[in-house]
This record gives sequence, structure tokens and C-alpha cells, in this order.
Amino acid sequence: MQVDFNKYADGLAPSIIQDFDTLKVLMLGFMNEEALRKTEETGKVTFYSRTKKRLWTKGEESGNFLLLKSIAVDCDKDTLLIKAHPLGPVCHTGADTCWAEKNHSDDFLFYLESIINLRKQADPSASYVARLFSQGINKMAQKLGEEAVEMVIEAKDSNEELFLNESADLLFHYLVLLNAKGYNLMQVLDVLRKRHHK
Repeated sequence: MQVDFNKYADGLAPSIIQDFDTLKVLMLGFMNEEALRKTEETGKVTFYSRTKKRLWTKGEESGNFLLLKSIAVDCDKDTLLIKAHPLGPVCHTGADTCWAEKNHSDDFLFYLESIINLRKQADPSASYVARLFSQGINKMAQKLGEEAVEMVIEAKDSNEELFLNESADLLFHYLVLLNAKGYNLMQVLDVLRKRHHK
């Protein structure tokens, strides 16, 4: 990968940071050759700070590092697109992104997946999701089976509302079980994509 740092008088190439999972744009920073090299070597996104006049690893003070997943350079070879996994809020204000957006996919299923992940730590008396997790993997699998049977039963009838509600229950409980097993929807989609390309 070649980056034309000489295109800019200060030798700093704009570097767009995007969440690897949600694809949300998190921030914009600037890199020189040294910052790019350090990013590649350490796996933590590092910029050149124009105010501090030195290399600056995002998260060096807060602990909210950006863990490198991939780097791409644009067609003019003067702008970087860096996909990373953020370890916490990215903006110095405490917001998820520097545009005060929530860092979740615009796809509702991925958003729902993140909500399940948050709620599994809640008090089981106050959260249905936490209650499911407290019952263990066997009960979660059993619940998913029950929801599948209920959806199949509704599929044989012609009540659209009941069928869609049972379908939603099945999908929700599938996401819960997937999380409990330590997997996520993106991994399942990757399997489907690979099958599709065969």
C-alpha cells in the first residue's frame, strides 16, 4: 500500500476511522508516515496530533483505544480509510462518535443484538433477557425450540399478525442463543456469504 504523503504541505494524510462491525464513521484524524507505521506495528490506531506536535495513539489517556482491523488507501492515494474496533467512546466528549451519533449499525437486527448484549448483565428480575441468560444454555435452546414450533403452527393458518409475531419471537430468541454461545449475526452472515459465492 502506497500513500502519497507528499501531496500535502504538512505531510499529513486525512484518515477516516470507521467501526469494523457497525460501519459507522467514528472520527477523522491525520497520519504521517511514522503514525501509519506505528499503527501497523502496534495494532492501535495512531495519529499525528497537530496541536501536540507529536504522535498520538487514540486512547493513550482514556484507554479507549481503536484496535486496527484494516487499512485502505483511496484511488488518489492521499486519504486513508481505517476500520477499527473501538474500546469505548471515541469522542473526547464521551460520545460514541465525533458527530455525536450512536455507534450501532443502521440495520435494526445489529442494533437489537447490541441491546441483548447490554441487557444480559442486568438484574434478572428487571430484564427478560437477563432472566433468559440466568437460566442457562439448555433453557435458552429449549425456548428457541418452543418459539420455532409456535411459528410453524401459525404458518399453517392464515393469521398474518400471529405469524409475524411468532416469527419475531423466533428471531429474537435466536439472537439471544447466538449471543449465549459467544457468536454474533455477522459471523452467521459470513457463512451465508461464503455459501453464496461457491
